[in-house]
Amino acid sequence: MMPADGNMTSIVQRIARQALVTFRSPPRVGEEPGRSFLENHSKLKSLMTEVRAGDLKLVPRRADDSPAGVSPPHPYHHGAPPVTYMHICETDHFSMGVFLLKSGASIPLHDHPGMHGVLKVMYGKVRISCFDRLERPTGGTQPAPSLPPAAQVGALRRSVLRSTGEYTEESGPCVLSPDRDNLHQIDAVDGPTAFMDILAPPYDPDHGRDCHYYRLLPGAELTDTEQKEKEVWLMKISQPPDFWCGGEPYPGPEVCL
Repeated sequence: MMPADGNMTSIVQRIARQALVTFRSPPRVGEEPGRSFLENHSKLKSLMTEVRAGDLKLVPRRADDSPAGVSPPHPYHHGAPPVTYMHICETDHFSMGVFLLKSGASIPLHDHPGMHGVLKVMYGKVRISCFDRLERPTGGTQPAPSLPPAAQVGALRRSVLRSTGEYTEESGPCVLSPDRDNLHQIDAVDGPTAFMDILAPPYDPDHGRDCHYYRLLPGAELTDTEQKEKEVWLMKISQPPDFWCGGEPYPGPEVCL
């Protein structure tokens, strides 16, 4: 791929344009995607496969690097945030940015209500564990767990572990939809990491798209060799106190839509 210059459209701009086309009229939740959506989604995944850290002017960080220009942490937190976010662009149809995780950091298990997503690692390595809620009985034999003290039965979610995999900049994108791989946990592996992230439509609590956090109940812990399609129990929780996300400037090419 030729590097972008003043006479060429950056790959970041092309990704944003393709995301806008792809998610302008997405399939409704539970609806089979049409041919046009599938073709546009495939084009978007191809572009995301191409993009690299240098296209966003990202410099891979070492474990002891401290990012410049990071917004102050939440007043109840101390020290630098374990995760930061670089905002690239946002419309009513999608948001696009970069998450940067410190060495050993995790984005806890969370959902994306009614949303599509495409995630591409820019540098480092992440482990992504993908889940879905099971709304109806599927014949599984997983017994209901013993609840922790003060836990509410209504906070339990019968779910399935779809997959656990590791991704690097050489990997293709990780994709989620309203009906598949909609919940995930993202862990930095062997050092700092960063990934480009598209969510469609963006989170919006006023339209039923708030972010909810979960934890795996005892007896369902993840391992590196976890088998696929394992039925598990998740419990809805508040945002974990050791996780928060700061902001920092995006250094790459401007996106105009």
